[in-house]
Amino acid sequence: MSRFRKLSQTIWHCHYHVVWTPKYRYRVVRSEIAEEVDNCITTFYEQLHCEVMEHIVQPDHVHLLVMIPPKTAVANYVGSVKERTAIRVVNKFRLRGLHQKTIIANGIWSAY
Repeated sequence: MSRFRKLSQTIWHCHYHVVWTPKYRYRVVRSEIAEEVDNCITTFYEQLHCEVMEHIVQPDHVHLLVMIPPKTAVANYVGSVKERTAIRVVNKFRLRGLHQKTIIANGIWSAY
């Protein structure tokens, strides 16, 4: 696989390091929830035609190294995946007493 990607009139190589945290850094991302978050990340980024280079799911945060095309803002991709992941996790683990507000914080941290 080439290091650079091509669009119709551009050549690009955009890797972003993104970190998500649950609200108040609660340690809610454990065992089955971590597996579900892991599955959601890979599934949703593939649907958006992005490539997840690396990702680590820890109890109080998630690290991603993602290759995102330059045609759309990074915040749109990350926001979409965060929202869809939070909704799926809350719906699947509702019996555990988790609330959506404790699953995911509003902001992201990203470096490129």
